[in-house]
Amino acid sequence: MSLILIIEQVLNGLQSGVMLFLMAAGLTLIFGVMGLINLAHGSLYMVGAFAAAAVAGATGSFVLALIAALVAAAAAGAIIEVAVIRRLYASDHLDQVLATFALILVFSEGTRWVFGSFPLFLEIPSYLAGPVTLPGGIAYPKYRLALIVAGLAVGGLLWVLIERTRMGIRIRAGENDREMIAALGVDISRLYTLVFALGAALAGLAGALVGAIQSVQVGMGEPVLILAFVVIVIGGIGSLKGAFLGALLVGLTDTLGGIFLPELFKLFTDPATAQSAGASLASMSIYILMSLVLIWRPTGLFGAPA
Repeated sequence: MSLILIIEQVLNGLQSGVMLFLMAAGLTLIFGVMGLINLAHGSLYMVGAFAAAAVAGATGSFVLALIAALVAAAAAGAIIEVAVIRRLYASDHLDQVLATFALILVFSEGTRWVFGSFPLFLEIPSYLAGPVTLPGGIAYPKYRLALIVAGLAVGGLLWVLIERTRMGIRIRAGENDREMIAALGVDISRLYTLVFALGAALAGLAGALVGAIQSVQVGMGEPVLILAFVVIVIGGIGSLKGAFLGALLVGLTDTLGGIFLPELFKLFTDPATAQSAGASLASMSIYILMSLVLIWRPTGLFGAPA
């Protein structure tokens, strides 16, 4: 196996990881600040992708499509927080799971009613189409490289927001002691709505960006939601740093496992068996990684002790 192929797969893993981070960052913020298990987060990912595909089809502008994804997902997040989620903060996690699962069904059927059952396609803009030549003569898709850069840039802006702004101070304080900041005069309901809308916007942006390399279809958010939960469990609930590192670990493990495990098994068995066994183990690899992390650190890599 050539060095160029290895580098390409590492870049694919990084691209997958930074997109997972955008999804998991909003999820870990919502859980860390509100203590809410939000199964509908994947539906907001889907909303962003469909909004982007619809606007791109109508205007031909990829930039407007991304803006539409942010606005649509944030608006959907704010609406469901005010209309539904706000009534669940004092409920136990089972009620939260049931209510947000119901929201998945509402979003899925609503999206199918508006856009139909057939997948939509979001085209890569012409200025990001084709490969770019990296050092060493590696030809890598320009759009996937742009996804890595965009994900890192959004992650940096999110870190600045959380660590260096007044809103970020309130979010971190709300995570640590919501009763205290409410007593100090902070409108906790408004803060929760802002956090939920921010998390929804990140999920919608991820859906729009990934939608250009995958089909945009009903139910596309649920598989990504499972991976996002794995990410925040590995990184530690409520930790953005943990979500970033966890997303990179999951992205690299998933991508590299699918490529290299079948090759490893070929050293011991015939190609057909090696491909089957390697693919099966690769599909389990991220969950094995999660189990190992939890054995070592039950709260995740950067989770606060209970």
